[in-house]
Amino acid sequence: MDQFLSMSATAQGREIAAGRLDPCALTEAYLDAAAAHPDGARIYARLAPGRARAEALAAADRARLGLRRGPLDGVCLSWKDLYDSAGLGTEAGSRLLAGRVPDRDARVLAQATAAGTICLGKTHMTELAFSGLGLNPMTATPPNRHDPGLAPGGSSSGAALSVAFGLAAAAVGSDTGGSIRIPAAWNDLVGFKPTHGRLSLEGVVPLCKRFDTVGPIARTVEDCAAVVATLEGSAMPDLRGATLAGTRILVPEGLALTEVRAPQMQGFETALDRLAAAGAQIVRRRVEVVDPAMDLSGVLFAPEAYGNWAAVIEAAPEKMYPLILERFRGGACVSAAEYVAGWNALAQHRAAFAAEAAAFDAVAIPTSPIGPPDAARLLSDRAYFETENLLALRNTRVGNIFGLCALTLPTGTRFAGIMLMGLPGADTRLLRLGMAAETALG
Repeated sequence: MDQFLSMSATAQGREIAAGRLDPCALTEAYLDAAAAHPDGARIYARLAPGRARAEALAAADRARLGLRRGPLDGVCLSWKDLYDSAGLGTEAGSRLLAGRVPDRDARVLAQATAAGTICLGKTHMTELAFSGLGLNPMTATPPNRHDPGLAPGGSSSGAALSVAFGLAAAAVGSDTGGSIRIPAAWNDLVGFKPTHGRLSLEGVVPLCKRFDTVGPIARTVEDCAAVVATLEGSAMPDLRGATLAGTRILVPEGLALTEVRAPQMQGFETALDRLAAAGAQIVRRRVEVVDPAMDLSGVLFAPEAYGNWAAVIEAAPEKMYPLILERFRGGACVSAAEYVAGWNALAQHRAAFAAEAAAFDAVAIPTSPIGPPDAARLLSDRAYFETENLLALRNTRVGNIFGLCALTLPTGTRFAGIMLMGLPGADTRLLRLGMAAETALG
């Protein structure tokens, strides 16, 4: 059974459909693996064995009767601990929400369950999802896949590591400024941020609802496409025949290519060479609107986050890690006028960016300018934490600021991802291009 645990989610689905893989045996294997893993308790905040076994039994019956509900029926997913789950704690990585047990599932979890997927449990995350490093000294910090001394990436840290260590077939994370794509890139996985608003946020503990996005971390682009379709209740897109021949990829020179550390730049440039060899035309051009749009980050993210959480935070601030607490409190310094003006300006910048990118099939930048920092130093060196956190999220935040769909792929260089971004609503087009890019990158 162990050979199935590292298989892609869609491949598992095909094995179940062919009668070669029993969902009950698969579920038991994942539960056993999570319980036995030396860092299992740092990856899963809590498992859901009763629910998982009941769902697996129903999936096995459907498979036996030829009544499977979709490509992931009987496949085991992990869920970031900000998706409400009936009768199972949902605490969003925060002591502020300790003991919080919802009485109903988030809409996307309910939809995934109706489609036959199995909920293994809830994964650890950064406090209230407000950091890209994945460090959480208040609850648990998962280990990086390649080096336990390095940060895992966040805020969907446990989500990524559940997949990386073979403790789930795929994971459901969330992305406000890069929280799916950073841990995917730092653990050599595929992460997909759909267009904001495509998937329901009902029953999802919020950070910034105007940016929060539901999405998957998985082993393959095909898996990401299948998870999104499952969460949405839509048909799996046809990715067959995807090719890079004749495609045009824009590389925006400027901010996203500055301060990129050597391994990340090497991985990115090598990946571009492979995409070009597979038929893509790489166009390098400065896009002036990126800088002023990114400058608005400070007046858009923290004010909304603090507005959502101020009352809860200030009732018990000692329950938060001080550096995350300060990030939230930074939103109190922005006036309502600045916030409204920022959104008005961003609307204009988004229109200008869309006009610039319309002639291209995708925009490509390094997923993150940096690799995972030293976890112990992050805890002891305040300046290091602040610098690394801001740099980690800088490039991924481009996708959130402009409302894009975005996909990170491993480049073959450890800790270095290439991020492909498409215009809002172009999710299927981007996934097809990503499928072709995945093949080209090997």
